[in-house]
Amino acid sequence: MKIGVLAVQGNFREHAAMLRQLGADPVEVRKPDQLEGLDGLVIPGGESTAIMRLVRLYGLEDAIREFARPVFGTCAGMILLDRNHLGVLDVEVARNAYGRQVASFEADLELGGEEEPLRGVFIRAPRVAEVGPGVEVLAELDGEPVLLRDGRVLVASFHPELTGDTRVHERFLDLVREEANVRA
Repeated sequence: MKIGVLAVQGNFREHAAMLRQLGADPVEVRKPDQLEGLDGLVIPGGESTAIMRLVRLYGLEDAIREFARPVFGTCAGMILLDRNHLGVLDVEVARNAYGRQVASFEADLELGGEEEPLRGVFIRAPRVAEVGPGVEVLAELDGEPVLLRDGRVLVASFHPELTGDTRVHERFLDLVREEANVRA
């Protein structure tokens, strides 16, 4: 599987390393034509305003909107995909809603269908303000959604790439396989 990782700013190297560990072939994406032939796309965490500015500068805005394969956004990536930015995801997100950098924290999350908790790393994390009717909540923190799926789009308000736990990335790759089987 060839998985693009938006590499304009943020944690793209950490996502690429985790994808490689799971047997995928990560490809750094900085231009629209680099999306061609990919099976999926990861939009990493980082600084959402900077990433959005660079996405516009490099002409990636429409290319990401039109990308018909599975997409996985973490933290800032979740913000970029929401209704108020690229509009790929039927979710509205509040930026930095868990606090400033000094208020960053880790927490155990219940992951649907799993016995073992998932460690979530929250760094200036966005909070989900509103969820559309077709969006599935996969994990919550204190009753609030932090891992969601909307069709072919998976998003997390935390950073799964910063832990050794590969389960969220595995779910994304399962989604990529699912989509590939539908197209086949």
